[in-house]
Amino acid sequence: MLSPDQLVVSLGIFAAGVAAGVINAIAGGGTLLTFPVLIWAGRDPIVANATNTLALWPGALAGAYALRREVAQVPRLLSWLMPAAVLGSIVGGWLLLSTPTRVFTFIVPYLVLLATVLVAAQRPLMRLLRVVEAHADAVNTASTGRAAVLFMAQLVVSVYGGYFGAGMGILMLAALGLYGLHDIHQRNGVKNLLGAATNGVAGIYFAFSGMVDWRDALLLSAGAIAGGYGGASIGRRLSRQVAERIVVAIGLSATLLLILRARR
Repeated sequence: MLSPDQLVVSLGIFAAGVAAGVINAIAGGGTLLTFPVLIWAGRDPIVANATNTLALWPGALAGAYALRREVAQVPRLLSWLMPAAVLGSIVGGWLLLSTPTRVFTFIVPYLVLLATVLVAAQRPLMRLLRVVEAHADAVNTASTGRAAVLFMAQLVVSVYGGYFGAGMGILMLAALGLYGLHDIHQRNGVKNLLGAATNGVAGIYFAFSGMVDWRDALLLSAGAIAGGYGGASIGRRLSRQVAERIVVAIGLSATLLLILRARR
């Protein structure tokens, strides 16, 4: 039996998962809700990060499955990017587990701030991307040079994703758009699949390393699935712009509170 305090913490973690599922369905950035909640629940920062990565993986996989037809149209592109995603996630996961807890606790607020800035810059970045696309050639998956550049970009993004991950999808969308993948559904589908691969491989690595709190992971996963399912109906009443503003406000607040916590 859970004590009253443990029950409150468990309900809080589940609620954070629900909120993250809703936010991810509408705008993205759900990690900025779930990760700080795990920290405030008293979890070790590295364990919290590892648990969060594994717990939100089913949602990423579901997003990739939903756009499987669009993803199937660019097999050559995926043949370049999937190895980069897998390799990068392993490197990022290894770097995370090699980071002393004291050091990670110190840099966590700045990682949260970086992810918050990415969410805040998402709309201007996408507008800039559309301008670039308007003057760019159509995607040429046979261009080895461009594909090599995209491979390196995906490798770097997946290292970041394996290490922390919040805002990773925004970086992938930008890289794919600059490469010349104009169809937004294809771009989202590829982003979802690569995100699922990055989180999945890193999550499995963390699990085998014994760095996952399974009760927290189950609570977050159940909440995220419920939130993602209800996100569509909520999204009809809550605009993407409002959702992004909520995420940015939460991210900035979390950054401040995590800095204060690290200085205690």
